[in-house]
Amino acid sequence: MYAIVDIAGQQFKVEAGNEIFVQRLPQAKGEAVEFAKVLLVDNDGDVKVGTPYVEGAVVKATVLADDVRADKVIVFKKIPHKGFQKSNGHRQRLTKIQINEIA
Repeated sequence: MYAIVDIAGQQFKVEAGNEIFVQRLPQAKGEAVEFAKVLLVDNDGDVKVGTPYVEGAVVKATVLADDVRADKVIVFKKIPHKGFQKSNGHRQRLTKIQINEIA
C-alpha cells in the first residue's frame, strides 16, 4: 500500500515504514504529525484518486529529527576574460520523518 501525499508544497510517494526528508516542519523531535492532503492511495490495485484530495485519507508520521542539514550545493559564477570568480555554498535545513501508517 502506498500513497502520494502533499507535504509542505512537495509531493512524495510514501509507504508505511519509509523515512523521508521534507522541508522544515514546526513539530519537534518525537512528535506525531498527520498529513491530510493525500492525492492518491493505492491499496494492492484498488486505486483512489482525489479531486484534488482523497476524502478521509490521512498519512500519520513521527518526526525523527527536526533540524537536519542537506548536502552542500556549490554555486560558482565566472565571467571569462574579466577576472571575476565567485563561489557560494548553501545547505538546506530539513526535517526527517518516518511514515507510520496510511489510514
